[in-house]
Amino acid sequence: MDAVDRVVTQWAKEKPELETEPMAMMGRMMRLAKYMETQVAEVHKKYDLKMGEFDVLATLRRSGSPYQLTPSELIDSMMLTSGAMTNRMDKLESKGYISRTHSKEDRRSVRVKLTDEGLVLIDKMMEEHVEVQQKLVQSLSKPQKKNLNQLLKQWLGQFE
Repeated sequence: MDAVDRVVTQWAKEKPELETEPMAMMGRMMRLAKYMETQVAEVHKKYDLKMGEFDVLATLRRSGSPYQLTPSELIDSMMLTSGAMTNRMDKLESKGYISRTHSKEDRRSVRVKLTDEGLVLIDKMMEEHVEVQQKLVQSLSKPQKKNLNQLLKQWLGQFE
């Protein structure tokens, strides 16, 4: 019996007419999310980065060579506001992980690119990031992981 079972049991006693299975599912998912977020954040903290900064570097890296996008492309791929993106880019540029260059034809057009230092950093971080993720799901078998991933994909499809 886990903490979520205890909550559900209490509600079953107090209000037996409530359908508490969704509550149990969501409670467990939220608790899992906190554990996962904490573990992944440790990797980012080790490199003096926040999750959002890591996301910018990872988005640029997975875009493929030459590892550059416009701010609009970054915003679209990360579902952020322009203000939040500018703040992240300012911090990453000050740390030397990205560079911003203006087009010679149109000064309003900017390209954001990983620097060599940024590329080395994100490649190293991705190794550790994936290692942490693997540890977080190690208690599940391969078929369980595949099944859970399909269920979550189906569920998420309800909203996206």
